[in-house]
Amino acid sequence: MIEIHTTDDYEKLVPFFMENGLEFSEEDPVPTDLVQCWEAVEDGRLIGGFVLAKREGRFICDGIAVDPEYRKRELGRALLGEGLKEAAARGADSVYLVARAPGFFRREGFETVERNEAPDFFECLTCEQYGVSCHPEVMRRHL
Repeated sequence: MIEIHTTDDYEKLVPFFMENGLEFSEEDPVPTDLVQCWEAVEDGRLIGGFVLAKREGRFICDGIAVDPEYRKRELGRALLGEGLKEAAARGADSVYLVARAPGFFRREGFETVERNEAPDFFECLTCEQYGVSCHPEVMRRHL
């Protein structure tokens, strides 16, 4: 049975995110404040994660991933839903993210915005995958 619950173990999520294609930098250009992390587990195995954070006073999805074996099972939607619900409970009027899979996020009510309309969290320009195998979009969802 798959369980989704909060976790304080952000450091456990980072390698999982990287294994699933997300890039992480040790040096944030702008301070990031963790708000809450969630993990999805099945039989003790980490199969999904979501990190809600704040940058420049605005809420961001600082990471979301699902193990490829578990995709297409609504797990990403469930994790995202937990994060959006928490952001709203904390007074957020919107949540921002950088999407490698913008189609998924569009189906979840996000819209593409110009980078200058979002917090400074677009570190992609220095990544070797940017514009080659990765074409991310900065997106926002109003709550």
